[in-house]
Amino acid sequence: MRIAVTVDPYIPVPPVHYGGIERVVDFLVRGLVERGHEVTLFAHPESRTRARLVPYGVAPHTGRTERAMELWQVGSQLWRLRNEFDVVHSFGRLAALLPILPLRSLPKLQSYQREIPREGVRRAHRLAGDSLGFTACSTSMYSGKSLPGHWTTIPNGVDVNAYTFVAEVPPDAPLAFLGRIERIKGAHHAIEIARASGRRLVIAGNVVRSGPDASYFDDEIVPAIDGDRVRYVGPVDDEQKNALLGGAAALLMPIEWEEPFGIVMVEAMACGTPVVAFDRGSAREIVRDGINGFTTDDRRTAVEAVERLASLSRAAVRRDAEVRFGSDAIVSSYERLYRIAAMP
Repeated sequence: MRIAVTVDPYIPVPPVHYGGIERVVDFLVRGLVERGHEVTLFAHPESRTRARLVPYGVAPHTGRTERAMELWQVGSQLWRLRNEFDVVHSFGRLAALLPILPLRSLPKLQSYQREIPREGVRRAHRLAGDSLGFTACSTSMYSGKSLPGHWTTIPNGVDVNAYTFVAEVPPDAPLAFLGRIERIKGAHHAIEIARASGRRLVIAGNVVRSGPDASYFDDEIVPAIDGDRVRYVGPVDDEQKNALLGGAAALLMPIEWEEPFGIVMVEAMACGTPVVAFDRGSAREIVRDGINGFTTDDRRTAVEAVERLASLSRAAVRRDAEVRFGSDAIVSSYERLYRIAAMP
């Protein structure tokens, strides 16, 4: 098939540090090319891909003029190349598809890994009809929201071969927290869970220094860091992430929001490391209690879950990640959807 894939141009595909959507797009495009499909990727100019790359983006990617220019760049190119594609798959802004939305003979797919813009979806569906389908990385994102169009859940995933399976960790292995250091991600809860369970904690991730959480790290995390029981190691690259997650007794995900899909949970599971998560957003769709971790209601039940980690098989955690979230499984899911969309 001839497939166009678009992603917002903020960071390259694949990313060096943070970039969940870009990692999914990277293994999707690689997998499609390996399966013989002709793929065109619309992405950041520094992206590295075996597909045909159509670079675009106007740094610093903020402001009305820059955003409008980016939408024009990708939209005009999609229009120009419209006859070269069997299906167009957008992981970026839905507005970028505007020039081709009325082309009902061209199948289009819009994927969401973030909050769904209801009005935008309704307007797009009116223009495109059933030529526009939608996917979300978790059912929790759209369930019960009366959105138009056909919706399919395809979870995010990882290239499990990029993660080292660790069959066993020492009894005193630390817990890990990996994510942006802001309140909704719950690093402060992770600290208290580790303390109450008598475990060491390693915190990694980018510190948020703007907005309402600008002082969160200094006020609530720094006082707990002692270099022993609680360590902060900063942002981590892929190699460091692999070592951090593989060496942990569990990944803590004590989130305070309805997170669409915490891909770090799957990254941990690919290492064989179970997850202890607050039951918010997509957590219950990812974590299978007693198999790859535990979903919990609060700090107290999270501590109880940490005490039950020995009952889990790290090999079973890895197998579950391979079957449900491995890149091959995710590529196959999208490939099936493309073929259905392109059927006459």
